[in-house]
Amino acid sequence: MIQTKHLILLIFLQLNLAAFSQEKTAATVADKPLYRDPIFDGAADPTLIWNKKEKKWFMFYTNRRANIGGNGVSWVHGTPIGIAESKDGAHWTYKTDCNINYTLKDVTYWAPEVIEHKGKYHMYLTIVPGIFEDWYHPRYIVHLTSKNLIDWKFESRLNLASERCIDASVFRLPDGTWRMYYNNENDGKSIYYADSDDLYHWSDSGKKVVKDRGEGPKVFRWKDKNWMIIDAWKGLGVFSSNDFVNWKRQDKNILQDPGTGVDDKVIGGHCDVIVQGDKAYVFYFTHPDRIPENKGLDNLETRRSSIQVAELEYVNGAIVCNRDQPVTINLKPTKK
Repeated sequence: MIQTKHLILLIFLQLNLAAFSQEKTAATVADKPLYRDPIFDGAADPTLIWNKKEKKWFMFYTNRRANIGGNGVSWVHGTPIGIAESKDGAHWTYKTDCNINYTLKDVTYWAPEVIEHKGKYHMYLTIVPGIFEDWYHPRYIVHLTSKNLIDWKFESRLNLASERCIDASVFRLPDGTWRMYYNNENDGKSIYYADSDDLYHWSDSGKKVVKDRGEGPKVFRWKDKNWMIIDAWKGLGVFSSNDFVNWKRQDKNILQDPGTGVDDKVIGGHCDVIVQGDKAYVFYFTHPDRIPENKGLDNLETRRSSIQVAELEYVNGAIVCNRDQPVTINLKPTKK
């Protein structure tokens, strides 16, 4: 009897050891760069979500038309929203472009934010009504819904603080309501917010919560703290808050100092953050050839962009990031 018990215990330990070993080795080192768009070579502003039906991760991105030529910044307009897919977050391939039901000639799509709630997907998307050679034109945010993450139905245009609002980031507050942070370009490119009970009807606060210039806010909870990261054009600024209104900036930006990896020797821009238990990963984009030697040049090489990933670390109450460290990653299904 004792020998039988010992044998059962030994088998149990071996099975658990094997399972642990498989789990440990399932993670792989992420590609460097993580992703380049095969159509326009202009992937930027990534946002990730788990596709329940296909059991894959989808990455939505602004697909800047880096390889078409054109004057001024027309190549940053007329942009579709691309989708890449991955099973683990380490290796990505192009899937398709979003099919967006929004009828407007030469429409520009920027900075998608995609979340899931009660079996329905919601996208909050920046619209520029045309293709322009400069930056001085209206922008606004619209709400779209989808059942499959590819075909999107227009729901409404949001009434926010000004006629130049971009880059929505939607976060569910502890009380169950929803808060959208966004960039109000008419007020020094600072961060404002609006609130909703149902994701359809939004009430704007008219309140500036981050006065620092920046765009692409991303709000998340990690290490029992509330965080916001913004694209400060000199790396990413990091803020924390106890009440989601008063945000304190940490001293040092992340992804400000150039890395050494392929396509990563420049500042990091407009990001998404995926939290997986104790770990958090920042997905960001770079313009690999916007280096001091190429200052002032405007060509395919200085326009093209790549998506990268790095792991965040929590050190002495602050978020830090070593972008040169290989990222071993195996993203698990999660709700966003």
